[in-house]
Amino acid sequence: MKNQWFHIVILLFFCGNSLHAFAERDTLTVGIYHNPPFVIKTQDDGFEGLSIELWENIAQSADLNYRYEVYSDFIGILKRLEYRDIDLTINPMDVNYSRVDKFDMTQPYFISSIGVAIPYLNRSPLTVFISNIFSLAFFEIIVLLILVIFVFGFFLWLVERRHNKFQFRPGLLGLFDGLWWSAVTMTTVGYGDKAPKSNVGKAIAIIWMFTAVIIISSFTAGIASTLTISGLQTDIQNPEDIRLVKNISVVGASTGESYLLQEDIPVHKTYASPILALRALAKKENDVLLYDRTILQYYINRLSLDEKVKLLPFTLKEHYQSFMLPKNHPDFDLINVGLMKEIQKERWGDLQRKYDVKGK
Repeated sequence: MKNQWFHIVILLFFCGNSLHAFAERDTLTVGIYHNPPFVIKTQDDGFEGLSIELWENIAQSADLNYRYEVYSDFIGILKRLEYRDIDLTINPMDVNYSRVDKFDMTQPYFISSIGVAIPYLNRSPLTVFISNIFSLAFFEIIVLLILVIFVFGFFLWLVERRHNKFQFRPGLLGLFDGLWWSAVTMTTVGYGDKAPKSNVGKAIAIIWMFTAVIIISSFTAGIASTLTISGLQTDIQNPEDIRLVKNISVVGASTGESYLLQEDIPVHKTYASPILALRALAKKENDVLLYDRTILQYYINRLSLDEKVKLLPFTLKEHYQSFMLPKNHPDFDLINVGLMKEIQKERWGDLQRKYDVKGK
């Protein structure tokens, strides 16, 4: 009798261990990190957000058991996925060739893009114009223009002072005559009160007339650029205009940073989080911030920065985002099909509206 009880106890022990191991294997470990509006850590240490609710709907429909494992950023999650320590991540992961080669990526459920944020100037156009008129850059252009006028006026006076003493007088007054002729000729005013008579003087005049056309157009463009350089924030209309901006900021290890590196556009400052980057932008410490548009819009609204920071209407480089699992994961098909079904339902649109999320 004792032997029978002993065998029963042993059998129950092994059955219990087997059931516990089965339950462990049957519970999916979902790696997540705080990434609003997709994954948001609440005050009671719970989680909400677009990806959280999407996943929980999928898990409920497919009768999947799961537990969340929290990480500080996506880098830790990628390592755990590669080592197969977790079963999947529901944070939106950009789909690219290297990731598809190493991991199983589901049907994309969100299309995002790089947003361009700028600070509001909070200055009137008149204030911007006056401040630029008295700027060092504008002063340098004017000085260079006067120098060019002086050089041609001086050489013409030097030649004409002996052949045309009435129009180009000797001494300091004659030098002023040369400057007057040079300025009038450059601006094509053409008063006709002073004109060269010698052949050498006429040759200098011809050279100056053709040269002035090129120079004056270049200087006009330079002056216009100087007058508007401080207002570039409001004049950025397309990606090419970003190249004209000096102080461009990004968030480290983001698609915005990758984009600038690919386009060979220098980065002025890199921040650890979008919150820090947006606050610096609001203080006008930088001219432009490049980061995921959806997240930028979320934080601009959340931090009440809509009167200090402006999100421009155009975007850069769209990217598709998915759930990600280790390669050849046994539950991939079940999760992928569940995801495709879920994003076709009406409640997916309701979820996006709930978190004020718009793709692209």
